[in-house]
Amino acid sequence: MQQTPASTPQPAPSRLWRVLRLIPLTLMLLSLGILLTMFLMGGMTKISAWYLAQLLLPILGLLSLITLIIYAIVKRKFNRLMVATLVTAIISLSPAIMLVKPIAFPASLERTTPSATVRLPADVSLQVGWGGDKIETNYHAVAPDQRWAYDFLVAPSVTGSDKVEEYGCYGVPVVAPADGLVVKAHDGEPDEVPGVVSNNFTAPEGNHVAIQLEETGTYLLIAHLKPGSVTVKVGDTVVEGQVIGACGNSGNTSEPHIHIHHQRQDPNLYPLNFAEGLPLYFRDHDGPPMPVGGFELDGETVILTGDVVQHIGK
Repeated sequence: MQQTPASTPQPAPSRLWRVLRLIPLTLMLLSLGILLTMFLMGGMTKISAWYLAQLLLPILGLLSLITLIIYAIVKRKFNRLMVATLVTAIISLSPAIMLVKPIAFPASLERTTPSATVRLPADVSLQVGWGGDKIETNYHAVAPDQRWAYDFLVAPSVTGSDKVEEYGCYGVPVVAPADGLVVKAHDGEPDEVPGVVSNNFTAPEGNHVAIQLEETGTYLLIAHLKPGSVTVKVGDTVVEGQVIGACGNSGNTSEPHIHIHHQRQDPNLYPLNFAEGLPLYFRDHDGPPMPVGGFELDGETVILTGDVVQHIGK
């Protein structure tokens, strides 16, 4: 009687490959699922997911795409698993778009609480360089803590001069926008040369003051003050309108201006760009509660298009 030949055992390397080829797709899907869950949790977990998505996902997507291309060339085939891996790799690579087109941190102006409504940080006429809810008028919006930050300028501005004294904002007294407690006060950073971006990443805020608001317990950070001008210290109680320093060009800045933003966490405990930004509105002035910034280019000339506002209260 003729016996049926036993099936030939599958080589171990072939079985191992069946497992290994699932790794890229599995890692990407697992990472996408974890990051989506973190994002939906909100708060600081959401912020962690925001940064991890920009770093981890593109790396996984790129490595998977390279592996897929090599395999397709060697094996000369393209199956369903490879299609699924390709689609997932493209999705994973998508956060890299932010390298060429910044995207505002996804936070709702209406749903993010608490907001703060304060007076302007100076008594002179101010033009909003950057401000508002949209990335088009507020490049700060890409950073979670500066989602609704403002940069205020004083004419003359954007002149390109390399002398700080030739900018209207330089030396303008900066005042406390509301009553509160000084939790951070830093001085001693030099002014940067204006007319170019300083790229000061070691002390990006420059000389600055952080105030915990009496009403909400949240924090205002006012940055880029003139060296030697900070008049308050940690533990001081300030009242609205009190002078706390003068506008300078310290830190990561391109010209003298007043930077201000509102965040939930204590800036002593959470570094710049890693806190929850909160909406910030202004009162007692001649413009909208949330003035917007922006600019246009006429050849090589920068034309500011942001709102011009001035404090008119007491």
